Order: sequence, then C-alpha cells, then structure tokens
Amino acid sequence: MLRRLLIVVAAPLALGAVLYAAAQDYVEAAAFVVRAAEMGGLAGRAAALEAQALREHTDALRWRDETLRARIFEPQRVGRGAVLLVPGVHAGGIDEPRLVHFAREIAAAGHRVVTVELPDLARYEITPRTTDMIEAAGDWVAREWNDGHDARARPVGIIGISFGGGLAVVAAARLKDRVGWVLSFGGHGDLPRTLQYLCTGIEPDGSERPPHDYGVAVILLGVADLVVPSDQVEPLRRGILTFLEASHLDMTDKDQAAAVFREAHEMAAAMDEPARTYMGWVNARDVGQLGPALLPHLGALAGDPALSPERHAPPSAPVYLLHGADDNVIPAVESELLAAALRRQGTRVTQLATPLITHAELDRRPGPAEVWRLVRFWAGPM
Repeated sequence: MLRRLLIVVAAPLALGAVLYAAAQDYVEAAAFVVRAAEMGGLAGRAAALEAQALREHTDALRWRDETLRARIFEPQRVGRGAVLLVPGVHAGGIDEPRLVHFAREIAAAGHRVVTVELPDLARYEITPRTTDMIEAAGDWVAREWNDGHDARARPVGIIGISFGGGLAVVAAARLKDRVGWVLSFGGHGDLPRTLQYLCTGIEPDGSERPPHDYGVAVILLGVADLVVPSDQVEPLRRGILTFLEASHLDMTDKDQAAAVFREAHEMAAAMDEPARTYMGWVNARDVGQLGPALLPHLGALAGDPALSPERHAPPSAPVYLLHGADDNVIPAVESELLAAALRRQGTRVTQLATPLITHAELDRRPGPAEVWRLVRFWAGPM
C-alpha cells in the first residue's frame, strides 16, 4: 500500500502512465526527495521502503604529490551509473553530516556514490587547482568505480554543492564524454559576479537582496594578505576561522557556538589595527562595512576561468541547475544566467529555482506543487 502511494504521487509527472515500469523513474525520484528532505509521516515510511541497504568504506586518490581521501557509498544493487558528489566550502569537507546524509540518499536510489576530499574548499578557499582535483576525481570514478563498466558505455554523473557546483560544471566540460550529466546544487555561474553580490547585496538585474554575512567572511579570509600588514595576516585568518567554526556550530549546539563566538571576540580585541577593525566587522556580521572594503580585491580571488562555468567552454553532457529561490549566499539568478549562457552554446539545460531550498539544503516545509516540480527535476539525473 505504501509503495502504491509513491506510484500515485509520481503518475501525474509520468503523463498519466498507469504501469509501474513507465512511472519507475518518478517513483524513485519521489522517494529520494522525500528521504533527502527527511519528510515524515506516510510519505516518509513509503520512501524508506524504496531505499536500498548500503555499504560504506574509504579509499584514496593519488593526485600529483597529494593523496586525497575518498568515501564510497555502495548500494546493495548498483542499478545506475556512479556519481561523484562534490562538497561546498565547508571545514567538514566530505565528513560534513549533511553531505554524508545526501550521499547516502543518492546511493540508496541505486547509484554508487564517491566523495573525494578537496582540501582548499575545506580551508574556505576557491582555487583553480580544486577544479583540477574534481576533474581527476571524475576520471577516477569513471575508471574505478563505475560498476566495472567502460566509462564510454556508462558515463558517470557529477553533483556539486554550493561553490562546488560551479566548479563541477567546469570539470564536467573538461571530462567530455566520460560524464553523462552534471548537476549544480545552489552553485554559481560567474564567480566574480557572485562575490560582487556578496559584497554589495545587489543582484545583476539591479534588485537588492541582503547577502549572508558568511560570504564576506570567506572573502576576507582569502584576501587578508591584501588588506592588513603581513604580521597581522595569520592572527586575522585564525580569528575568521574561529568565527566560521562558531557559525557552523550554531546550527547544532547553541551553547558551544556561543563559547566559540566569545573566543572570536577575544581574538579581535587582541589584534592590532587594521586587523582589529576587520575582525570586528566579521564578528558584528557587518556586511555594509566589510563588503565595500573588499570590493577592490575581488579580482585576486575570482579571475581565473577555471572558477566560472560562464567563462569556460561548456560541457557536452546535459546540465541540471537546482537553486533555492531565496538563496542569499549564491543567488538563484546565478543558475538562471548560467542556464541562458549554456543554452546559447547548445548545451541541454534543466533549471529549477524552488522555495523548498535555502542554500543547497532541502529544509523548507513542502507544498504539493513545489514537491512535484522537485520530483520532476530529480527524475532527470536520477
């Protein structure tokens, strides 16, 4: 009975199909969306029945002179191509709980999922070598983890989260026919334009949306050596990292977060000027002061075409762009503009902005119409 509930839900998207086989992609997409959003009730119990048992283990990818740790999520029955899941800018990297949950739910739908650590993103740095690492990881997944099939016969998928989404689209373009599809979840199209928004709150069409203070803190971390004397750079960076750690803790442990926020304030008080002023703006979440001070230095962070899919050759594979309609870290217009740019170059693009997502998280209360739109979107790559 519960399984039939998912079929009934999926049928309208399958254009009225009455046979289970015809609606199967939508059933699996519906189950995935319900599980990923951690919906409860009857729908949650029905979706749980669709989930496969998993085996998780670790491996490593040798890249140049570094070893990149990988986590592998394997379903009991691999029925679909492997997926490389690329994290966003977060100290937790591939161990970040929300990313692990997301990887498990993708794997439960029948994909072998591989996550590979990207050390620069874990240090809050968006670098061209990260794009190189994603390209190498995609090639490795195609060769080693695609269920023993030749990559040309069964190309892999890539899903990139947040800033990892834009980098994943660039890497997919380089990988060519080794990639069957790429999905950017809350990602950027043009990094300079995104950083400009984070510093000003002005979107490309001139509209205003107050940006999240997280963004300018990350930008300051990257350009600290350009705004304070050399002997103040490391103290300022340690202070920013402490603030960012407290911000992440604030989602799960308010008491511990408060203690770490106090530590960030104490670190600011011990700094010399001008680092003390910059750190004070970070602690006060004062985008209005900090953003304009950072604007002259954005080119040093974002100019390389390897960081922006709109400034790079397009992928040959289909591109899926998913965004939260009210995202104030990377605004949804980034996906809209990237979709338009890719379509002009002949790339097949599916793009959705939904109020069910904040910034790369399925964490809003769902309504039936929006759930259906999301299910239809995920039925493509899944």
